[in-house]
Amino acid sequence: MISKMYSCAVRGIDAIVLDVEVDISFGLPVFNIVGLPEAAVRESKERVRSAIQNAGYTFPMDRVVVNLAPADIKKEGTGLDLPVALGILCASGLFPGEAASHWLIAGELSLDGRLKPVKAALPFAIAAKDAGLKGIILPKENGNEAALVRGIDVLGVSHLSQVVEFFSGNREIPPTMVDPESLKKELINPGDPDFSQVRGQAHVKRALEIAAAGSHHILMSGPPGSGKSMMARRFPGILPRPAFEESMEIARLYSIVGKTFEPGHVLGKRPFRSPHHSISDAGLVGGGPRPMPGEISLAHHGVLFLDELPEFKRNVLEVLRQPLEDGNITLARADSKATYPCRFMLVGAMNPCPCGNLNNPARECSCTLARIRQYRSKISGPLMDRMDIQVEVPQVKYEDLSSDIKEESSGQIRARVASARKIQQARFGKNTCFANADMGPDMVRMHCALDSDAGNTLRQAMETLKLSARAYTSILKVARTIADLEGEVQVERVHILEAVQYKALDREDGI
Repeated sequence: MISKMYSCAVRGIDAIVLDVEVDISFGLPVFNIVGLPEAAVRESKERVRSAIQNAGYTFPMDRVVVNLAPADIKKEGTGLDLPVALGILCASGLFPGEAASHWLIAGELSLDGRLKPVKAALPFAIAAKDAGLKGIILPKENGNEAALVRGIDVLGVSHLSQVVEFFSGNREIPPTMVDPESLKKELINPGDPDFSQVRGQAHVKRALEIAAAGSHHILMSGPPGSGKSMMARRFPGILPRPAFEESMEIARLYSIVGKTFEPGHVLGKRPFRSPHHSISDAGLVGGGPRPMPGEISLAHHGVLFLDELPEFKRNVLEVLRQPLEDGNITLARADSKATYPCRFMLVGAMNPCPCGNLNNPARECSCTLARIRQYRSKISGPLMDRMDIQVEVPQVKYEDLSSDIKEESSGQIRARVASARKIQQARFGKNTCFANADMGPDMVRMHCALDSDAGNTLRQAMETLKLSARAYTSILKVARTIADLEGEVQVERVHILEAVQYKALDREDGI
């Protein structure tokens, strides 16, 4: 007898619906799985056999063949355990095949029949909806995640027997209902780092506010102890709440890697990733035999903070160039290819020299000119060119540290950032842009038009600083963001002057 269940396999950020076909025929007791199963899928034979028997059912002592179609797609992961077990029980006549024909099924089985959570529950639910199925059956722990997809029923179960009884008509399983608002966290909790704890550095806070308002990349350069890392770790607190579309993209990526409780997975909070400088290029952009998302994709619609930027291997930093431009990364291997989104804000921090005291009036720099040039050359010109905002962070003065003046909180800064983002959303409408940094050439010409005074100022800056064409576009985008923060419709000369100021490190002699 033959039965068929529906399940899923992951390819990149999407899921592909699979047919799990089971045939039980007379012959020697053999259990085979065909259709390009990888090791975890092949090992499911023992899990399925034990789960069926320990759940109180009889495993057929006949020839059992499981076919995973399409057969030319490699099947990976443990989510096929449940559909394989149900296919065997259905082919054994325990329940009619019609009962399972409208459901997509995924779940890992324990030896006693209990279900364990699986990765990629959210892409699975999206695939079920796109395939026109009634709903999805999966482990209870994945229920809230899958229920973010509207238009399908999500049934969360904890044991194999519950699904068998449901398909037999002996049990009702209520669909999991989730209000996305209930999954949202407050952007700032009382114990979170706050900008009110940062003394002085008003111009750096201003630069970070502009970066947050327009989703611009920013590089901070200054001596040790000046507050670069401190401010970077408070940066997520001034970012606005992501739109629902952004939240769903973040949740899909975290669902694929199975990091359910990562900060970016909870709706309402943007991810903040801070990898150590010993990270490999594959760890940063993604990779592996089966290409998986790297840190840049896990920072999608959030922040990637690279502290001590020159300490990263040069080849690791160089792989950032294309993703920074395109907003996605394609990972190709011999037998597979995957494309992941990676539209993130890059926040970098570095010392001006190996000892960190260059231009520090409080301490003398002990580095030679050759050492300084060698240190700075670890960051290539093309990568530096992609940093929209470059700001110097001086040593904090004693007067600022001991002052009783109350500093602005993250909430106050975030309110201005959110207001600027609303202006941008109204400007772009249903376009794919979420912020000014995402604008293409045509949109830059449309929304960043300059009058003669502002145009002459920008031309003089380009000639004096010998900036590149990319820097020209970057200055226009940053100036547009500054104008949005001030509620101005037209980009004016004063906005251009401030935007040019943030290219202080991007001179002809480089960094």
